[in-house]
Amino acid sequence: MKGKYAIKQISIFLENRKGRLADVAKTLSLADINIRALFLADSSEFGILRLVVNNPEKAKAVLLADNFAATETDVFAVEVEDKPGGFYRIVKVLAENDIDVEYTYAYAGSSSKAILFFKVKDTLFEKAVKLLEESGAKLLEAASVYN
Repeated sequence: MKGKYAIKQISIFLENRKGRLADVAKTLSLADINIRALFLADSSEFGILRLVVNNPEKAKAVLLADNFAATETDVFAVEVEDKPGGFYRIVKVLAENDIDVEYTYAYAGSSSKAILFFKVKDTLFEKAVKLLEESGAKLLEAASVYN
C-alpha cells in the first residue's frame, strides 16, 4: 500500500502532430480539470504528456471518452527550497539507497519552494518514501497536491 503520498499522475500518449496538445488541454478545460504540473517528453513520431491534475479520476475518464490513450501512474512529490542543492539533497538519498529514478520533473511557483515529482519502480515506492521521510524531506500528501 502506497498510502497518502501516492499521487495519481495521468500519462497521455500523443501523436506528434499539430494541435494535439491543444486538444488535450481543451478536453480538460471543458471538464473543469486544473493542471497542477506537467511534463512532455517527445520524439519525432509521438510524445508522452504526464500530468498531475486536481481530479485524476475524472481527468482519465474524460480523456478516455475523448479517445486519448491515457493511463494512471503513482508518483510522489517532495517540497524543497528553491535554491541550489535542493534537488541534489533528495536524489542523493535515493542514489545512496540504490533507488533508481525512472523520471522526475519539477514545479517552481512564485514562492521560495519547488515541488519535485518522482517516478520510481512500484516495488521501491514505499522504500523511497520512507527513506526520504527519515532524511527529513518534506513529502507532500496527494490531497494537498490535488488542491
